[in-house]
Amino acid sequence: MKGEVTVNTWNDRFQHEKYVYGTEPNVFLAEMQKKLQLAGDALAIAEGEGRNAVFLAEQGMNVTAWDYAQSGLEKTKRLASLKGTVVQTDLIDLNEAQWKENKWDEIVCIFGHFPQQLRQRTLSGVKKAIKPGGYFVTEVYSLYQLPYKSGGPQDLDFLYRPEEFWTIFSDWRIVHFFMGEVVRHEGELHNGLSHVIQFVGQKPTN
Repeated sequence: MKGEVTVNTWNDRFQHEKYVYGTEPNVFLAEMQKKLQLAGDALAIAEGEGRNAVFLAEQGMNVTAWDYAQSGLEKTKRLASLKGTVVQTDLIDLNEAQWKENKWDEIVCIFGHFPQQLRQRTLSGVKKAIKPGGYFVTEVYSLYQLPYKSGGPQDLDFLYRPEEFWTIFSDWRIVHFFMGEVVRHEGELHNGLSHVIQFVGQKPTN
């Protein structure tokens, strides 16, 4: 979910030929992939039109993309084909997602925004589903984003607080944590100075 909109809103938005967030990966994700040399089985949640999932597949990972807009998943497959790679797609409502324990080497969430209760459920699911030694990589808008008007939900309930990561992942190794201003130019909907939270955590191996 990405803000105060319905499934049909996102499905309609992604119907158009143009990729509303562009086709290039999120800058932070690309930096972390280069730094960590992510590999193996990756899951991209709330993935939209697939730009980040396709990027990870291009790096040699086995990638699955979850979203609840069928039109976004179709564009994910189209982009993967154009880039000469493959992404598995699953139509998933995160309210009903089944998180299998120790299934993924990496889980990625780039600007996936949900109401607070679903956000807690999703982050807890992510924690469960990553294999020991695996990583969670995310960049999302913080609770301070509202006045920036550069993208993201216009509802405070959908924006992230730093303590959510510190609490849920308190027993993980924090590889990277940042909250503050960045500039993002990602398609039509993410443009300009923004206030984000970046988190990379590694699941303990014992």
